[in-house]
Amino acid sequence: MSSSIVATVYVAGRTAVGRFLESSAMVRGTQSIRRGFSLIELVIVIVIIGIIAAIAIPRMSRGAEGAAESSLKANLAVLRNAIDLFYNEHEGKYPNVATFPEEMTGYTDLTVTGARTTKDGENGFVYGPYLREVPIMPVKGQGSKLNKVEAASSPTAGWVYNASTGVIKANSSVTSSDGTTTYDKW
Repeated sequence: MSSSIVATVYVAGRTAVGRFLESSAMVRGTQSIRRGFSLIELVIVIVIIGIIAAIAIPRMSRGAEGAAESSLKANLAVLRNAIDLFYNEHEGKYPNVATFPEEMTGYTDLTVTGARTTKDGENGFVYGPYLREVPIMPVKGQGSKLNKVEAASSPTAGWVYNASTGVIKANSSVTSSDGTTTYDKW
């Protein structure tokens, strides 16, 4: 409860009437007691934070999954374009599985007898490089976060490559976010 005091003040020859409020504590001469939050208020705040977290966390995780899928599509496009370019420059020969990283990141000759790190025009090593490095396989699955290329699915391979057809796939049989296809079918 508060009381009010009406005062008349003379300022520069004018009369002003003001109302001044005093707290009941000042009138009574006691100190006011400071109140904290009640238990129900704290519970309501925690429930609201929980609801916000339940909405936000799945959206953030879907964003990360979508980014990994976009990265997979981009990596597959880069690898497939590099393989196609290799095929066209080497008169219909695809890179070998065993020497895939070296052939894609180095210089090769027309007969694909090996790869070199520097261009050697005198010996015919003038083709390439087609990639700076073999990209990692970014999505969940057996080959997640690996960049090794092998002929068959294995725990150490990020990519599965068929040297007779030039087809390269992700080493992951996890279902993509569309719910219908697995990453190794992309």
